[in-house]
Amino acid sequence: MPEATLTTKGQVTIPKAVRDHLRLETGARLDFVIEDDGTVVVKPVTRHVRELAGLLHRPGRRPVSIRAMDEAIGTHLGRRFGRRR
Repeated sequence: MPEATLTTKGQVTIPKAVRDHLRLETGARLDFVIEDDGTVVVKPVTRHVRELAGLLHRPGRRPVSIRAMDEAIGTHLGRRFGRRR
């Protein structure tokens, strides 16, 4: 299990295995969540937009344009709430 030492300034170097697991890079921001049972959870605050590339890709499906997405949303909402004119 990775471990670290707290300095007199309250600083900790996050072990490489943990940085790699969380995909942290220099300048990454972290959120510390204290659970009701006293457990502390460390989470990255944000991820770089480049990490989102391909997240929604489905093999065999063609990319959909923003216009097509907007039209599909409008059609769905029109059916759900009745068309307003």
